[in-house]
Amino acid sequence: MTTRTLRIAMNGITGRMGYRQHLVRSILPIRDAGGFELEDGTRVQVEPILVGRRENAVREIAERHGVEQWTTDVDAVMNDPSVDVYFDAQLTSLRKATLTAAMKAGKHVYTEKPTAESLEEAVELARLGQETGVTAGVVHDKLYLPGLVKLRRLVDQGFFGRILSLRGEFGYWVFEGDVQPAQRPSWNYRKEDGGGMVVDMFCHWNYVLEGILGRVDAVTARAVTHIPTRWDEQGKEYTATADDAAYGIFEVTTPGGDPVVAQINSSWAVRVFRDELVEFQVDGTRGSAVAGLRNCVAQERAHTPKPVWNPDLPVTEPFRDQWLEVPNNADLDNGFKLQWEEFLRDVVAERPHRYGLLSAARGVQLAELGLQSSAEGRRLEIPELTL
Repeated sequence: MTTRTLRIAMNGITGRMGYRQHLVRSILPIRDAGGFELEDGTRVQVEPILVGRRENAVREIAERHGVEQWTTDVDAVMNDPSVDVYFDAQLTSLRKATLTAAMKAGKHVYTEKPTAESLEEAVELARLGQETGVTAGVVHDKLYLPGLVKLRRLVDQGFFGRILSLRGEFGYWVFEGDVQPAQRPSWNYRKEDGGGMVVDMFCHWNYVLEGILGRVDAVTARAVTHIPTRWDEQGKEYTATADDAAYGIFEVTTPGGDPVVAQINSSWAVRVFRDELVEFQVDGTRGSAVAGLRNCVAQERAHTPKPVWNPDLPVTEPFRDQWLEVPNNADLDNGFKLQWEEFLRDVVAERPHRYGLLSAARGVQLAELGLQSSAEGRRLEIPELTL
């Protein structure tokens, strides 16, 4: 059996997402399982190299997980010809420079999003990726989650008929940090540090809408800072300068040309009364479905009840019981790990990854237009991006 080892420089693994999802739940399980097998029988193994600015933190993580190589010298990684892939989970403000250096050095790149602080910079990265010919991938983790995999399967099977609308609810209460510590970092609530709900989540909603429904053509949004004062990791009070909630209407066109209205509420100032932290309901002429991170339930036209509005009588219908669970019908692994494996298969095959830098640029574009829509109080159409 032929074995191919890919050396992966992982920058930003001291952060929450970089550590938990990408290192601990993706790359290390692939390493510890002895890699994965390609269609031709080749075994692909991974060798992580941990990169970060805080020497003590990087060293401690490396020792904890048995990772032999780690460094604080990003330039050395870029100049090392034995490094195959550069992964970036740093702050957004640092990302463009390192991704640019990596691609110019001939490294394949895989990155969190947003890929840049502006649409212009995001397009520059996409153009550079095309010019250098490296395999570039951007994390689109939600499309690999079991709930959305099932939802996409229903779309592909024509379950919905003509799709009419999508409604999404995302978020939870993030503590202010005074009485209880906040469960998200304080920079998330400072605009000057790249924080904000629109910047963070509209990049996600763009690829979710594209991946489930179709092209996003227009946006109307309202961004709000509901909690103006928070406390940071040192217990110091600070002013929240970034939006902590966003209410968006997105106009989408399916591949068949049908118009769909999508509404998605995103908030870090909401208490959860739903089955999962994010849920999407898709309604169509022949059926409807509700998908979360893991679960998905559906109700087809023939089994749709006939509710009658009567404010004088209590509702006795068990509405939730009238939906059927959509089965997995497959072994659905961690979504981050699944996309990592798909990306690495593309690296070995020297082919483009289906979720690349241009897709990420469209996410940055939607975030920018969402903020502009909120500031100007109007609907904005979304121009097509080209390289």
